[in-house]
Amino acid sequence: MELAQVPGGPLGPMGGTGVGTEEPASPTQTSPPSHAVSPHRSPRPHRRRGRAGSVVAAMAGFVRELERRAGPALRLEQRSGGVGCVVWDAALVLAKFLETGAWPLSRRAVLELGAGTGAVGIMAATLGADVTLTDLQELQELLAVNIENNRHLVTGSVRAEVLKWGEDVSEFRPPPDYILMADCIYYEESLEPLLKTLRELTGPDTCVLCCYEQRSVGRNPEIERRYFELLQVDFELERVPLDQHDEEYRSEDIHIVTIHRKRTNSPS
Repeated sequence: MELAQVPGGPLGPMGGTGVGTEEPASPTQTSPPSHAVSPHRSPRPHRRRGRAGSVVAAMAGFVRELERRAGPALRLEQRSGGVGCVVWDAALVLAKFLETGAWPLSRRAVLELGAGTGAVGIMAATLGADVTLTDLQELQELLAVNIENNRHLVTGSVRAEVLKWGEDVSEFRPPPDYILMADCIYYEESLEPLLKTLRELTGPDTCVLCCYEQRSVGRNPEIERRYFELLQVDFELERVPLDQHDEEYRSEDIHIVTIHRKRTNSPS
């Protein structure tokens, strides 16, 4: 089935035109701009038109409602200030994958990298995880808004902190049980800082759930290839089969990969 193209891609972001079409001020971490999103996807996920405004928003925005399997939908404020301010397709796919229960989250320590709106991490918190959402300073106010909008749904805990890839991560230790990443593979300049952060954040038992949209625009294929090439120096990767994704929020060009540190044999 062919999807109609909307700003930010066929799954989202919803609620207004022109959202997410600007380049970020600093190409270090966040989701990709809308010109890189594939216009076709199958099958079509359910879409719901969000309502404008938020009682705690400091500026005008659009609310994206993300349905949950049980209970009220998440209400995610979006902004027109940049690509980190909208809910992207890979975030929807990963958030809904968490709901399948394939990976136990209750009472687990979870950290989201490049959280943006916080969609994935907040979903994890509604499933009982103790979540730290991380992104740049300029995303902290939006993250705070979305945490507050959905706090009544949280059964674990959730907080937001500043983390710039490649910089000190000591305050985020000990290593979490899970690291979540949605559409973080985009800027070539961010690959080395991101990999450095992953190496320093992960422990031997940490599972990284990385969801990304495979793109054929510009240098995206080369950047993607380079990322996984570098990643496999220190990590082992396994793709989650498409039939294990959420039955409605899935797409052949959006992939979920589990990532673990390579085991090192101690000298005898």
